[in-house]
Amino acid sequence: MELYSGHINRLIEELANLPGIGTKSAQRMAFYLINLPQERVERFAHTVLEAREKVQHCKQCCTLTDQELCPVCANDRRDHATIMVVENPRDLAAYEKTGRYEGVYHVLHGAISPMLGIGPGDIKLKELMARLQGDVSEVIIATNSSLEGETTAMYISKLIKPAGVRVTRIASGVPVGGDLEYIDEVTLLRALEGRTEL
Repeated sequence: MELYSGHINRLIEELANLPGIGTKSAQRMAFYLINLPQERVERFAHTVLEAREKVQHCKQCCTLTDQELCPVCANDRRDHATIMVVENPRDLAAYEKTGRYEGVYHVLHGAISPMLGIGPGDIKLKELMARLQGDVSEVIIATNSSLEGETTAMYISKLIKPAGVRVTRIASGVPVGGDLEYIDEVTLLRALEGRTEL
C-alpha cells in the first residue's frame, strides 16, 4: 500500500536516487520542497536545469565549469608546469581547501577498474597526455588509495615516464580505501608534501 499520492511518491523516488540520500531523507526533502513558496521551487528547478545545461568540462583540466577554463586553469599565478592528477572534481576541491597547492590539476573522471569494465579509454587519459606536450615538469598522481586508484596510478606512471616528465605519487597519509573528499586538510597536506617518486 502506498502512503502518498503518485506525485509525492515520484518526487521521493527521484530524490532517493541521488547519491547518499536514503528513503527517509528523500521524504524529508520532498515535503520541504512541496511546502516551499512557488517562486522558491521554480528558482530551485531553474537553477538545476541551468547548471545541467551550462556546466561543461574545462578545456584544459577537464574539471566541471561553466566557462571555457576553470578558475584554477585561468589563474596565471598558478604553476602550470606542475599537474596534479585526481579522480574527480570533489578531489580537486579537497586539495584546494588546503590552500597550499600552487599547481594545476587534471581530472580523470574515474579510475581504471577492469571489474567494472572501466578501461584507460574511459577516463580522461588522452587529454592528460596531450597536456604533456607543453611545458610540464612534474605530474603528481593523487588518485585514491583504493585498488582502482593504485592501478590507475601505476598505469599513468608507465605511460608518462618515457616522456621524461617527473612522476610522483602522494604519500600514504591518505588511508587505504579512503576517498579524498572525506579527508581533512592536514592529512591531505601531509600526503602532498610527502609524495614519492614512482
